Amino acid sequence: MVRNSLWLILFSLLILEGSLIHWLIPDSWQQSVRISSNFMLIIILYIGLYLNRHSALLYGLGFGLLHDFVYFGHILGVYSFGFGLVGYIAGLLPRRQTNLIFTTLMTMGVGVLIFEIIKFGINRLFNIVTVNFQFAFTHIMLPSVLFNMLFALAVYIPMRKLMEALQGQGSRAEH
Repeated sequence: MVRNSLWLILFSLLILEGSLIHWLIPDSWQQSVRISSNFMLIIILYIGLYLNRHSALLYGLGFGLLHDFVYFGHILGVYSFGFGLVGYIAGLLPRRQTNLIFTTLMTMGVGVLIFEIIKFGINRLFNIVTVNFQFAFTHIMLPSVLFNMLFALAVYIPMRKLMEALQGQGSRAEH
């Protein structure tokens, strides 16, 4: 039952990202910067940090592809590739300090930044975006990283407890 909660959380965040999140960002911010909420990526990063890299890769590929289909961009597979890669990279980090909030939040911030750079790079490669990297970094990537780090901070305690419960469930199943 606990394992199914990850699917439910990620699916509900998929729905919320397209419907309610735009109401949370003030209109004055939306005129000067573009903030993309990648809340599913935050949960995938938690999966990579607390469970394992293979689960994060599979959740990232699956829900990234679902994100690509639901919110069809110009190219299919950008979110799937980015979510899977960043989740896998987060799973490669050493596990000795995953209980510290600072290291977890910095991992979330760097993960979202890597994803934003991947997304910008692929879109720039196929001439979908024409802005330069400096403008994209200051007006799109950094605000998105800060906004997503606020979400990561807000869900830190519940996600850590859920991941610890999943770790305990996995270790009981092995014995």
